[in-house]
Amino acid sequence: MWPWGHLAVGYLVYTALSRWRFGRTPSAGAAIAVAVGTQFPDLVDKPLAWTFHVLPSGRSFAHSLLTATIICTLIYAYARRHGLARPALAFAVGYITHPFADALSPLLGGEYAYVRYLGWPVLDQPAYDTSMGFAIHLLDFELTPLVAFEFLLVALAVLAWLRDGRPGLGALRGWYRSQRSGSES
Repeated sequence: MWPWGHLAVGYLVYTALSRWRFGRTPSAGAAIAVAVGTQFPDLVDKPLAWTFHVLPSGRSFAHSLLTATIICTLIYAYARRHGLARPALAFAVGYITHPFADALSPLLGGEYAYVRYLGWPVLDQPAYDTSMGFAIHLLDFELTPLVAFEFLLVALAVLAWLRDGRPGLGALRGWYRSQRSGSES
């Protein structure tokens, strides 16, 4: 799944959870945390596999449910002590939805060996070509039915985000303004 698809899935799941569990829309901090969580596995695995060649594939270490459980538990334990339990939960939702969303394509294609990353390092990985970098992967982009489905999810997520009051946008604008004013001094 492409980054925008992960973001859409994570936001849709978290906004539904937030409304169901807390009776409210996501806060700014939670919206930003879920966005970071949805990208986290790729931000770890892709460079370590494609650029530094220390992982067997771009879906291994951070895509593993074992790793996700450990990381999310540690972040939640730390955040809870500091009054940030909801953003930590949002990060965990974003993170956990990522490897499952990546499993959709291989499962639909009947390529079950390609979801073994969920059990890495306990389960062996099929052979992957890790010689291709980021640019090659982007150049290989094509509009498939699954990618079209991702765009539909993005549209739904944007509508949900707008309905939720665009959480996180004001915080990001404030951070950007502070960065600009700090660099002008």
